[in-house]
Amino acid sequence: MKRRNFIFDIFSVGIVSAMSTKLRAVNLNFTPMVRSISTWKTTEANQKAGQMLDKGEHALDAAVAGVAIEEENPKNTTVGYGGAPDRTGKVTLDACVMNHLGDCGSVVAVENIVNVARLAKDVMEKTPHVMLSGKGAEEFAISQGYKKTDLLTDQSKKEWEEWLKDQDYRPIINIENHDTIGMLCIDKNNNLSGACTTSGLAYKMKGRVGDSPIIGSGLFIDNKIGGAVATGLGEEVVKTVGSFLVVELMRQGLSPQEACEKAVKRIVSNNSQENKFQVAYIAMNKKGEVGSYSIEPGFTYMDYVNGKNKEVFSKSEL
Repeated sequence: MKRRNFIFDIFSVGIVSAMSTKLRAVNLNFTPMVRSISTWKTTEANQKAGQMLDKGEHALDAAVAGVAIEEENPKNTTVGYGGAPDRTGKVTLDACVMNHLGDCGSVVAVENIVNVARLAKDVMEKTPHVMLSGKGAEEFAISQGYKKTDLLTDQSKKEWEEWLKDQDYRPIINIENHDTIGMLCIDKNNNLSGACTTSGLAYKMKGRVGDSPIIGSGLFIDNKIGGAVATGLGEEVVKTVGSFLVVELMRQGLSPQEACEKAVKRIVSNNSQENKFQVAYIAMNKKGEVGSYSIEPGFTYMDYVNGKNKEVFSKSEL
């Protein structure tokens, strides 16, 4: 009898202990972490997304609304309205989005439409396709009520005309803390989503498309693991399917920081020291942990968590 009672007592204690743990978790009013990170010093954009997440908005809605701040900012010469044109003087925009379900949408070489990240989301949600390009994407945008806008500002036109004098074409490593804006968000449902939007390289060849609208290169989300987004010279990101690589490295057990570092080192190992360009990654895993890494120094990203939005200086390879 004593042995039977002892076993019963141990069993009872185990049940009570387990129930107590669950009760304590409920009483703690646990709220999953919400967090938004975005490339470069995109302060207002990241603040907007973070505040939406705090209010319970879905991660993709927050990301699209956040990057729209920079798409509408004429002072950002590599995103949206006021973006640097191609060699012919035309501004063409690229963007993509991806949600926690693995759904994605993309638009490339779009003229006359400002909010192309939202347009990519519309492609994902309102068409049977993943990617629309050029005139087809623009026509779809107009059919959805988007306003037709001349994206070339007076300032961008003046800088392009100055460039035409010498036509010296080379990648610019850091452009006054402005570049492609990529954003990753995790919401109160512990779901990850992201958006990436750009006007591409300044004075690119007509028709050039970089990594930003390409799922797996400029942006990738796996809601079981995490997400990543790239910025910098898109041609080099495409060669290693960079954002997908970062997420796969996290799948293998690496932290977001370790994954970003390993992905950057792979690009560096494929290039000579004389070949100067910038590539940077930011990443977030399912726990809300983040990481970043770049080739050249000078890359920063914004981080909104616990109601605070701050600029973070990334570590770099060189």
